[in-house]
Amino acid sequence: MREGEKSKRVRSGRSLNLILWLAFSAFALLVIIFFLLIQNSLIMRQYRENTLAVIDEARGRMTSELDSAQNSYVLGRRLTDIANDYGLSVCLIYENGMSALDFDGQTNYAELASALCEQKENGMLPGYLISQNSVSYAEELSLEGRSTFLFISAATQQYGELMAGLRWLSVITALVSVVLAFVASGFVAVFITKPVTDVTARAQEMARGNYDLHFKKNYFCAELNELGDALEYARSEISKADTMQKELIANVSHDFKTPLTMIKAYASMIREISGEDKKKRDANAQVIIDECDRLTLLVGDLLDLSKLRAGMNVGERTVFNLSEEVYSVAERFAFLRETAGYTIETQIEDDLYTRASRERIDQVLYNLIGNAVNYTGDDKRVRVKLYKKGNNARFEVIDSGKGIPPEEVDTIWDRYYRSNKTHKRPVNGSGLGLSIVKNILLQHDCPFGVISEVGKGSCFWAEFAPPADEPPRDEIYEKRGKEEKA
Repeated sequence: MREGEKSKRVRSGRSLNLILWLAFSAFALLVIIFFLLIQNSLIMRQYRENTLAVIDEARGRMTSELDSAQNSYVLGRRLTDIANDYGLSVCLIYENGMSALDFDGQTNYAELASALCEQKENGMLPGYLISQNSVSYAEELSLEGRSTFLFISAATQQYGELMAGLRWLSVITALVSVVLAFVASGFVAVFITKPVTDVTARAQEMARGNYDLHFKKNYFCAELNELGDALEYARSEISKADTMQKELIANVSHDFKTPLTMIKAYASMIREISGEDKKKRDANAQVIIDECDRLTLLVGDLLDLSKLRAGMNVGERTVFNLSEEVYSVAERFAFLRETAGYTIETQIEDDLYTRASRERIDQVLYNLIGNAVNYTGDDKRVRVKLYKKGNNARFEVIDSGKGIPPEEVDTIWDRYYRSNKTHKRPVNGSGLGLSIVKNILLQHDCPFGVISEVGKGSCFWAEFAPPADEPPRDEIYEKRGKEEKA
């Protein structure tokens, strides 16, 4: 490992742990400040509303007593008792400041009467008066034919003292809460970021090429579980790709090395041994040609695969008769019946059309049939089927080989994959055929797959959608009948 990789990487940015701690702490601090700011105003508002309600209820009772026409002494005692019931003070005074009733010797209200007369002239009576130290209510009545003021008051001085003490208590509580919030947010931040840090560390290990680790764990939240599942899948796929890449390099190197060795050997034989023997010279030259053909096929398949994976060289899509194309490709293997004893059975439904790149679909059909030929059983039997399934045309090629183990079904489409349990060296191929098939079908949005059971052969299949402008089947048969009569 290089020195730069050994050294600890410098983080470009603040730690998630620090960010979360600051965020939680700031949030807690803002909540406490907000609580302190609104506490006094809300409590004061609630106190005043309650006081006004109490004064209003007391005023109703006092008004009823005033309407009862009792003597002044009894009326004075009744009003005083009502005020005491609610913790209020009350007085009934004339405009000159004299008390209209005997309230325990309180007889001089000149200043209050003057203020009430001024408010009367300003149209502010009846009404509530709210000051820093009291909440009051005043209204004008007529008592014994004279203008009289009913004045009810509730002192708020004690409440102010209580609020002052409460403010100090709130400040102390806020300081303690801030400290606790800082500590708690630190623990919460560590609890949240620890699994993220753990996943990050393992992801860095994977980036350095270590695939012997796992991301799946039971985290405390669904998002981290989903992240772990995604990274686990990525690790599995990257590990698989890394293995396949190494196998690809090894296999391609082997397949290049063997023909090149044979070309060199047979070229040397032509030069040193064959001499004037035309038969030997032609045989050796044919081996060189065959090995060159193998190299050409391998290089061509590698180029095709690279272009397909890059989205290039897809070909122009046209509407064509898929049934005829399958017939044509299957007939290209007819020589195997006579030369190698193969049986190629066909069950092809007529006049099934699709829109695709004819050249590329031809390559798909040829590779799948060729794969079946290479891997079929000792009976050398291969079945090729094409039939309508739903709206699609389904192509199947079935061999009688050893089948594919379940653990290898998902990997047979990989580049240069060869099953260790079912491999038979292809008659003519590069080992890239199925990977090319996969990429072509993916570019055409065609469903495909394989159904296989060990000991019972394999069925490779692909489905092709009909063209949007496909003529009705009745019209196809009618047209075909007229062409045949012609």
